[in-house]
Amino acid sequence: MQVCEIFGSLQGEGRSQGRPTTFVRLAGCNLRCRWCDTPGAQDPEDGEEVSVDVVLDQVWRMRRRHVCITGGEPLLQVEEVAEMCRRLHRMDYSVEIETNGTVDFRPVQPFASVCMDVKCPSSGEKSDLGLLSHINSRDSVKFVVGDARDLSYAEEVITRCPVKGEIFVSPVYGTDERGIAAWVLNSGLPVRFQIQLHKHLEMR
Repeated sequence: MQVCEIFGSLQGEGRSQGRPTTFVRLAGCNLRCRWCDTPGAQDPEDGEEVSVDVVLDQVWRMRRRHVCITGGEPLLQVEEVAEMCRRLHRMDYSVEIETNGTVDFRPVQPFASVCMDVKCPSSGEKSDLGLLSHINSRDSVKFVVGDARDLSYAEEVITRCPVKGEIFVSPVYGTDERGIAAWVLNSGLPVRFQIQLHKHLEMR
């Protein structure tokens, strides 16, 4: 598989925010979000070809029991990712996958939780909203919002496409966090406000 980097940090967002985590960042993405914070992982050629066995050995050496597979869009390499998740699951790791919601994530759901990042208008991209019906109670959905149009879009999607997992609303870094928090507080929607912890702590 094409791997950009493997590193340890605190999980900065989602259901496991604050948890010590080993991150496996894969190379290659099928979207080009305007506010992408990992442009170095967009091109598959930015990664190094590494076997699943080598990745698992590096994960084991990190000595953390929680693993996040991210990108880029990791599910563009779904066969290798599914194999890695199966093996981590057998070794009693907890695994989560961050995905942009354009690739079917059902092959990995038996072995990992999914965080689907629903792309809002400010990103310049779109997710497949049909995938929301496959989100289960272990999974989550994230809306990264930058302005009022994004908030309106998030409200429309949440109202029209109920999901079983937890829903997060997260401001694009550098935008009006207080205003977005107030919107969440007053919206009456079943959502949770969350800032990107790693940005505020200036961690990876």
